[in-house]
Amino acid sequence: MVWEMTSGEKDRAVVLLSGGLDSATVLAIAQDRGFLCHALSFDYGQRHRFELDSARLVAQSLGAIDHRVVRLDLSAAAGFGHSALTDEIEVPKDRPETGETPEIPATYVPARNTIFLSVALGYAETVGSFDIFLGVNAVDYSGYPDCRPEFVEAFEKLANLATAAATQGEGRFKIHAPLIEMSKGQIIRTGLALGVDYSLTHSCYDPDETGAACGRCDACRLRLAGFTDAGTSDPVKYR
Repeated sequence: MVWEMTSGEKDRAVVLLSGGLDSATVLAIAQDRGFLCHALSFDYGQRHRFELDSARLVAQSLGAIDHRVVRLDLSAAAGFGHSALTDEIEVPKDRPETGETPEIPATYVPARNTIFLSVALGYAETVGSFDIFLGVNAVDYSGYPDCRPEFVEAFEKLANLATAAATQGEGRFKIHAPLIEMSKGQIIRTGLALGVDYSLTHSCYDPDETGAACGRCDACRLRLAGFTDAGTSDPVKYR
């Protein structure tokens, strides 16, 4: 189905929504900028589903007009993967540095953001959107090559070369990465100002069977440091 925009309707945006802190903040930012937001999540073979449950709750809480979950399998069992997020590989804990590092950690999923953005691009063209939002961050990131500004810029160029909508002059695609230069504390303060309920989000790479966060993986440590920097406490449960 191709959506048709009616006269006077707001512009549509596709927002990649993992269920984590960053993507929830990005959805709030896109909403605040006046977009009608289509939230897009991925069931990609991750080892737990807590983040997908969180994505559903966040999409409802922030008023996305649509929330879709696309099923992919990026695990080693499907011939992809070899990541601690999809396969039986130990999640790194208590790493001495969680900021920018030349080491790519075991939690890297091969080409994940490229794959997700490619699906989002096809969905955006279908719903009549030229705006795609994602929550990549180059300040407090964990060494992922697909979270850098040059990656976002390169994909935007690709989007405008690879689609009928762009090449036929209907519009120009924009990949929005509003968190790219923000610290985790700045992200949290922004989200709180926009009404994000962070108790609904999930960031931990290695939660227990109840969903309680480990507090020791890169995602937890960055998140906890961010809440400290923002001068408030993290509302999610830690074991």
